[in-house]
Amino acid sequence: MKIYCDNAATTALDPEVIDAIIPYLSENYGNPSSTHWAGRKAREGVESARRTVAGLLGANPGEIYFTSGATEANNLALTGAIKAYEISHVITSRIEHKAVLQTLRQHEKEGDIEISYVRLDERGNVDTYHLENLLRANPQSLISLMHANNEIGNITNIEAIGKLAKRYDAIFHSDTTQTIGKVVFDLGDLDIDFIVGSAHKFHGPKGVGFLYINRKHKIAPQIHGGGQENGQRGGTENVIGIVGLARALEVAYKNHEESQTKVGKLKQYLISKLAISGIEGVCYNGESRSSENSLPNVVSVSFPCLPAGNIVELLDQAGIAVSGGSACSSLGTSHVIAALPCQSEKENVRFSFSKFNTFEEVDQIVETLAGIYGSVRVARQGALQLATV
Repeated sequence: MKIYCDNAATTALDPEVIDAIIPYLSENYGNPSSTHWAGRKAREGVESARRTVAGLLGANPGEIYFTSGATEANNLALTGAIKAYEISHVITSRIEHKAVLQTLRQHEKEGDIEISYVRLDERGNVDTYHLENLLRANPQSLISLMHANNEIGNITNIEAIGKLAKRYDAIFHSDTTQTIGKVVFDLGDLDIDFIVGSAHKFHGPKGVGFLYINRKHKIAPQIHGGGQENGQRGGTENVIGIVGLARALEVAYKNHEESQTKVGKLKQYLISKLAISGIEGVCYNGESRSSENSLPNVVSVSFPCLPAGNIVELLDQAGIAVSGGSACSSLGTSHVIAALPCQSEKENVRFSFSKFNTFEEVDQIVETLAGIYGSVRVARQGALQLATV
């Protein structure tokens, strides 16, 4: 039995999304920039999707811009804001996604900005007191702090950060890639300037995402061409992807309570099963064990290092797909785990669930893990017996 438990990386297409995009794979094939009937039909699909996304997020349709995904959206927001507003100081954290960190560090390398890194506590949470001190010393900064971490699941209080940003006349960008479709919020209630989303994180197609730009901003475009997306992002729109993105978000919101309750139960079931698995030295990274302070579908577990091989590869050999970064193998420690003060000598594995996972799959995962560590114990006991002969 194959088990997919890497849904923070990507998710399976929802059947309702497939149904929604099929017409745009066949009869609705026009270029949305064309003025004839075929173009108008495609444009209708794009603009309907824009209205749907905006309505679900509490935004205005004119504030939603479609992109190739969250990486492009983050780059557009950060680089566009830095150039448009001549920003010289940016506040971020060391556990942001590389789409954010590498973009900012490139600007720093080129001499455009200075970066300050907000302190994190031992679980990877933002120190808001330090953030305010940084803002007090550097008002009118650009803040880039993610809503939820993709590796350890920590959820950041973007409402509180937004209020600080407003107080110090800062611009606030948040990478919301992991929370769109999982955490419901209303942009009308938040002091936030930019958020991003990627359809394949919530059972939509790959290669499409969006950027929300608060209506009070007009940033510098980074892709020039035919003036699509109100001049913010040139290039023919991915009509199939955009329609699929909107339908995926609709389905996520429609089934939100049921789906997120289920994945939260799967997460807690995994934790409870690991506690009685007989595997010694298991612990958790960040807030990923928490039901309140982390994503309902993500749990980052630190396991004792194996004498040979690594857990991610061994699970893959057993047909179980997970992700990880290890301090005791060639995988290397992830920059997120490296920023935390513990678990440096363990192998870190991220399990991330979706509504398509089952409790039986969790049983199989834990049984496989117990078998791996059971084999190690038997081998060590045999080696000790031989040494005493």
